[in-house]
Amino acid sequence: MGGIGPWQIVLVIAVLLLLFGGKKIPELMKGLGKGMKEFKDATKEETDGSQQKD
Repeated sequence: MGGIGPWQIVLVIAVLLLLFGGKKIPELMKGLGKGMKEFKDATKEETDGSQQKD
């Protein structure tokens, strides 16, 4: 109980397909990937910058 099973994943994918359609999902994932990369780079720069000040 409380875990994510295969049926929940299938349900989420089906809902995403209904909401966005097959063509929009790759664009959304690409945007999400770029956002995550930029976030990682920003946090890495913040960490590197704070270590150099010490």
